[in-house]
Amino acid sequence: MVLVGPSGAGKSTWADAQFRADQVVSSDRLRALVGEGEDDQRAGTDAFAVLDMVVERRLKRRLVTVVDTLGLEPKRRAGLVAAAAQAGVPAHAVVFTTPAAECRARNRARARPVPPKVLTAQLAQAGAITAESLVAEGFAAVHAPGEVRVVAPDLVAAPAARRRQQEDPMPLEFGLQLPRFNFPGGAAETAGTLRAVAEAAEEAGFTSMWVMDHFIQIPQAGRDWEDMLDSYTTLAFLAGVTRRVTLGALVTGVTYRNVAHLGKIVATLDVLSGGRAVCGIGAAWFEREHKAYGWEFPPLRERFELLEDALQALPLVWGKGAPSFVGRRVEIPEAICYPRPLQERVPIMIGGGGEKKTLRLVAQYADACNLFGDAATVAHKVSVLHRHCADVGRDPAEVRVTHLSSARVADADAVEDEIGRLRQLAEAGVQTAIVNLPDLTDSSEVERFAAVIAAF
Repeated sequence: MVLVGPSGAGKSTWADAQFRADQVVSSDRLRALVGEGEDDQRAGTDAFAVLDMVVERRLKRRLVTVVDTLGLEPKRRAGLVAAAAQAGVPAHAVVFTTPAAECRARNRARARPVPPKVLTAQLAQAGAITAESLVAEGFAAVHAPGEVRVVAPDLVAAPAARRRQQEDPMPLEFGLQLPRFNFPGGAAETAGTLRAVAEAAEEAGFTSMWVMDHFIQIPQAGRDWEDMLDSYTTLAFLAGVTRRVTLGALVTGVTYRNVAHLGKIVATLDVLSGGRAVCGIGAAWFEREHKAYGWEFPPLRERFELLEDALQALPLVWGKGAPSFVGRRVEIPEAICYPRPLQERVPIMIGGGGEKKTLRLVAQYADACNLFGDAATVAHKVSVLHRHCADVGRDPAEVRVTHLSSARVADADAVEDEIGRLRQLAEAGVQTAIVNLPDLTDSSEVERFAAVIAAF
């Protein structure tokens, strides 16, 4: 966002009120960094050189960036529009049309006012700028200053999608993922908090609960010294404190366990949960974890061969008798498992959206896939999956499409945003939205999410 207006128009005051300080790049503040103060005009050239560099780096990282300068020079505006285009982000202009008398009054009240002749020239420049001329310069839109709510990119279209959900509801099931266990009170309170969260999840309308299959907290979720519960022990605990939700690991790394033993573990979970187990499985990726626990971490090609062997072998383990299995990486002399799972077929979910291998394996062997990304990405992945299904002669309706993402529901606006975001995913082909709630420390966050589930 490029602020446009003369001195005294209120640009900095507005930016400070509407955005975090780290989102605003101010030429005045940069003068203070490279010169002797915000009013040091001799430092202007250096300040704008630093500003251009900071803006470029922020746009490269796709960070919200508010450029607080006069914004009156066409050449400087053109440079900012070009920088945004280079980074693939839209540039918006916010135009301040504060009356000239008010600008002059504010300027006179400053400790170091802009010379009157300079301000007069600025007012003349500002008067020549129109919304049409700024759009012609390449700005995506032109705005008057007002209240701002900053949202993630995938929430920009949420209001319209939420209205579609109200007017023409689409069904969507919900799963709750628990990626962190750093609850208040530490390990001594973990079991009680987990029980309360699970009970609240069923009450809220979640149809499934999921845990990560990791032994050390992953970098994307937290710090490596955070508590990380064993996945299948935790799922067994959840089986004992719930009655309806299905239960699974999202997803089990195929390198972590002997495949036949994994089949035994999942079968036991299915029996003890009353037929509610799902076998989530993937090729594994966290190399550090393998090294820490002394497991082999073979090249990706070999991990995919191991995964395909597991997809073929697990139904044999869960089936009748004790057939042998010989694959490329797995050999099972007797695929024997008693008690057998209560379900005739334990559903298999494959995690990941790799278009050449992963989704092909989904089409060949799995009952569900788990995808990531925004609605456009998901729609593309679903189309790829359908092509793989056609290649192997399988009805794509047999494969459930699930999606994993984070969701925040701190207030009513956030709830409405989530309804809109999830409606877009449903339109893209998602049938089960699995969410983790980053602010979850007790059951209250789950209870608030109930309003989102109710909308579907």
